[in-house]
Amino acid sequence: MPNIAAIDVGSNAIRMLVSRLNPDGKLETLESLRLPVRLGQDAFTSGFFSEQTMHMAVDAFLRFRKIAELFQVQESRAVATSAMRDTANSELLLDRISRETGFNIEIISGEEEARLIHMAVTHAVDIKGKNAVLIDIGGGSVEVTLSDGENILSTESYGMGTVRLLQKFESQEAPKLPFNKLVREYVQAARKRMERELGKQKVDVCLGTGGNIEEMGVLRKRLFKRDLSDRISMDELEKLADKLGEMSVQERMKKLDLRPDRADVILPATVVLHMIARETGAKEVLIPGVGLKDGLLLDMAPLALGPSLPRRDQAIASAQRMGEKYSYDGEHAIQTARMAARLFNQSLSLHHLTENERLLLEIACMLHDIGHFINTINHDKHGYYLLRHHTLIGLTAAEQEMVANIVRFHRKENPSLNDENFKALPQKDRVIVTKLCAMLRLADGLNISHTSRMRDVILEQATNNTWRLHLVGDGELMLEKWSLRKRKSLFEDTFNVNLEIH
Repeated sequence: MPNIAAIDVGSNAIRMLVSRLNPDGKLETLESLRLPVRLGQDAFTSGFFSEQTMHMAVDAFLRFRKIAELFQVQESRAVATSAMRDTANSELLLDRISRETGFNIEIISGEEEARLIHMAVTHAVDIKGKNAVLIDIGGGSVEVTLSDGENILSTESYGMGTVRLLQKFESQEAPKLPFNKLVREYVQAARKRMERELGKQKVDVCLGTGGNIEEMGVLRKRLFKRDLSDRISMDELEKLADKLGEMSVQERMKKLDLRPDRADVILPATVVLHMIARETGAKEVLIPGVGLKDGLLLDMAPLALGPSLPRRDQAIASAQRMGEKYSYDGEHAIQTARMAARLFNQSLSLHHLTENERLLLEIACMLHDIGHFINTINHDKHGYYLLRHHTLIGLTAAEQEMVANIVRFHRKENPSLNDENFKALPQKDRVIVTKLCAMLRLADGLNISHTSRMRDVILEQATNNTWRLHLVGDGELMLEKWSLRKRKSLFEDTFNVNLEIH
């Protein structure tokens, strides 16, 4: 079985995790390496990576390349988070790392970061049937994710990571006062989100991830004479914050045996965790000991073995929640998505797309009518607007932009370079959007009556340039056939075929 590697380019350090996929599909760790390259030091002060920082980052990836060669890594994925997102010359650093080491780094959003971490947590801890709050404290940002078991309800990224906030301390003598004031606004925002998503339901479990939180568990065990380091109570967090606040950075290094790049950020991390966790009403924070790199490996493992995308269920669930938020016709949405998937699978020889694009098509089908929430007139344009301002967990920003464009052109107007938003897409994405629009229009026409009379649809090739669409359902289906004849032109033009309706 192949060896795979995940690289987390964080704000406080860069981490690599190499694992082997066993025959039973489980991951076995072969190597784990953390290099103290603090990208956030530049990102959150000057907003510009210095030559020294870039040199250290390149050196880190040169070491990773040697490790990858040593363990014969066949698949690797490197992602960057807050520091790379917020720095003006990050593209320059990405290009340099790619040219000199061969690693291509993907800058991911806070929502994608939260999804991957949540995947790692649910793999490590059984939270089925529980309302959970996951707090991930990084160097540049803090992600607060709410879930009901394995399904993410919402996630929010706050700019109060430890390296970022370290710059905000006014003095070593009284570090907590200005810090608490700064954090309180974010905590209030997190509390409002919890109230909005969970209502009167209580939080069953609070979990914490990130290197600083794992260190808190170790300190809890050592300082308070506990048996385990996989949890910490609210009282222990408060006592730990007080104890850390009484020490200088040098004292934390000497008395607590902390690394220099941990000793300075452990206090802000402790205060942030205590303030947010307290709002959940939980008595303790569980520390599962996993993070972004673990989620990356889990996300990659099915791809290395060959089956479907692991993010599918999360993306579909997120789309369903968005549809419910904007009062969609759920039965019509699901029926349209089902018909579209059938059309997609039966026309592979025409469109040459992959399972990933089928997911985008199904999500666009589920959400194609949400614009009615604003106004029935121009609901396609309103749907595009809503999709631009509501994150779908499980999709990248580029994929969500594609879904928004598919919704935008699901009715009368064809995708065109006259539309600035469509024109802004990469050429490859424009082609995909046009193909998927053509299929969505047919699928929507198949349920034009919103009565789900269609049981199935059969799309097959008759001659070199003629395809036939057979409708299977209740009654003569005259309305559906009439609708399809009106909507089939984009399909015919896109794939250069004649489409007969039967």
